[in-house]
Amino acid sequence: MQPEAVVFDIGNVLVGWHPEAFYDTEIGEDRRRALFAAVDLHGMNESLDAGALFRETVYDWADRHPDWAAEVRMWHDRWADLASPRIEGSIALLRALRRKGVPVFALTNFGRYSYEAAKGWLEFLGEFDREYVSGRLGVMKPDPAIYALVEADSGIAPERLLFTDDRADNITAAARRGWRTHQFESWQGWARRLVAEGLLTEGEAGL
Repeated sequence: MQPEAVVFDIGNVLVGWHPEAFYDTEIGEDRRRALFAAVDLHGMNESLDAGALFRETVYDWADRHPDWAAEVRMWHDRWADLASPRIEGSIALLRALRRKGVPVFALTNFGRYSYEAAKGWLEFLGEFDREYVSGRLGVMKPDPAIYALVEADSGIAPERLLFTDDRADNITAAARRGWRTHQFESWQGWARRLVAEGLLTEGEAGL
């Protein structure tokens, strides 16, 4: 039985997400280590993923950490550079599935407002059949509630959903609900899984 829909995470599946590497390039590794030790930037981003305002939240954190204000503001002002590069092989797979008529969903921990901002340069974000964005929903992976919401909203049984994500905890939570899962490491590995599921041919998958 083939999957009825394919569900993509976004960060490190369709686009890179390596904030430390971005800051290493911008301010050097030593200063980056000091920045991340002084300011909980990942915690700040979790508040965005939970639905907080984008610019206002980042700038508030910058004001609270004046020694690092310019660097903190980069999280908003350099958003296009921070959420990069595009993973073109995965984007091609998304589009190949859609050409075959396979519904493709996004299931992502992403800010409500930063997601809308990202649509300005990541045009493929507008190509999903359904979008499940934590900042809109008020619940984040790996909370089982977000997976239940996808099932209820789509009307698709768990065993007919095929989900890829780079994080093991998110994959495990989906698998516990009966979803088919693939922990993403490379677009080629994901392509081979889609072929194995009978959703694409090797040629369609770019293999």
